[in-house]
Amino acid sequence: MSEKLKNKDIKEFVNQNYKYGFSTEIESDNLENGLNEEIIKLITKKKSEPELLLNFRLRAYKKWKKMKYPEWSNLQFPEINFQDVIYYSAPKQEKQLSKLDEADPELLKTFEKLGIPLTEQKRLANVAVDAVFDSTSIGTTYKQELIALNIIFTSISEAAWEYPELIKSHLGRAVPIGDNYYSTLNSAVFTDGSFCYIPKDTICPFELSTYFRINERKSGQFERTLIIAKENSYLSYLEGCTAPQYDDNQLHAAVVELIVYDNAEIKYSTVQNWFIGDQFGMGGIMNLVTKRGLCLGINSKISWTQVETGSGITWKYPSCYLVGKNSQGEFYSVAFTKEYQQTDTGSKMLHVGSDTRSRIISKGICAGKSKNIYRGSVKITKKAKAARNYSQCDSLIIGNLATSNTIPYISVRNPITKIEHEASVGNVGQDQIFYCLQRGIPAEEAITMLISGFCQEVFNKLPLEFSVEADYLLRLKLEGTIG
Repeated sequence: MSEKLKNKDIKEFVNQNYKYGFSTEIESDNLENGLNEEIIKLITKKKSEPELLLNFRLRAYKKWKKMKYPEWSNLQFPEINFQDVIYYSAPKQEKQLSKLDEADPELLKTFEKLGIPLTEQKRLANVAVDAVFDSTSIGTTYKQELIALNIIFTSISEAAWEYPELIKSHLGRAVPIGDNYYSTLNSAVFTDGSFCYIPKDTICPFELSTYFRINERKSGQFERTLIIAKENSYLSYLEGCTAPQYDDNQLHAAVVELIVYDNAEIKYSTVQNWFIGDQFGMGGIMNLVTKRGLCLGINSKISWTQVETGSGITWKYPSCYLVGKNSQGEFYSVAFTKEYQQTDTGSKMLHVGSDTRSRIISKGICAGKSKNIYRGSVKITKKAKAARNYSQCDSLIIGNLATSNTIPYISVRNPITKIEHEASVGNVGQDQIFYCLQRGIPAEEAITMLISGFCQEVFNKLPLEFSVEADYLLRLKLEGTIG
């Protein structure tokens, strides 16, 4: 493809060459393509779910049918044929697993090859893991140890049976049915995900972690994560994502809901490494995700930290609704794009309670012919007296064909507030490269070091295991982009 290709040419090329279709590579338990009420009922039947989830799904599906496909973003990708997607795919298992040791060894080998050891190494690192393979949780580690502390960490399907009142009172509270097009689709067809409940006066002694793997070529993934932190509790939660390389697109439309009560805190960290597509923009994950947290209690806090290096298309805005007095919301992000990757990411901070505080730190690096957009929203309501926000959006461009945009939106309806916003865009300084060359450091290694330093403020917010992984992953992604 010519480097001088214009945006309209890229759009035409994409529409002509992308096809939304797949075929399976491992033996699995699948439904047929398409979406209707019968498919939704069949998902519930396959997973032996209680009626409350079926009713939730059907209400969502009725709303989704009336919604319009969103076209407001500047991202360019082909229209998705939702009738050509498999909405449930599960690896063959005879029973629900109580521990990962019982899982199919081939499944565990798949995760090991990805650098995700789910058994011994994670146990030594004091991390409890829930592994979600396509549409199914294949097992959870440290389950009994957590139960002894009255901490619930299980798949959302199990939770619907074992803790129906918690599910009924919290599912859809942060991301209601009908919130947006893709979250409503998720509400109709979500198949698994993680459920976590931290009881009152409890500090979780483990890092809790979920790894999501899309393996089916034709299957979309629609996991749903629900985390509840009661009064005076604390949780650090890690999320990792990966998928094989196919020359077709795969759809990922997840929902994450966090609900935090008085004096409680959730720290949610993500390292995303989906397939980005090939050098011509073919294939890659379409990552269309809704993440939102409710700081309901006094002095409650939610901190989102994410490193985005994968996906052909990323459309995600982790949000905090600051309802409780003196509640806090934080968002730290590194988004790296190359080749023909496109990202439209950012954060939303809604201040409702008085004395609420929010902080947004976004770092974007774009190379090749990619497009990297930061889109942020900060809203101060009338009741949010003495609210405060600080936003910083910095971008680095490598080469002369990439595009970086910052689109902030600020709405203030209370005069007793303080809002700070700053943004910068540039490239790696030639004087810095020259300084490194004079000391025998090759240009590519020098730029990698400088970009790593550019992202360090965000990396420092990650738990140690993820911080090392994120830095290593960024270095791998930079290979071949600097010429």
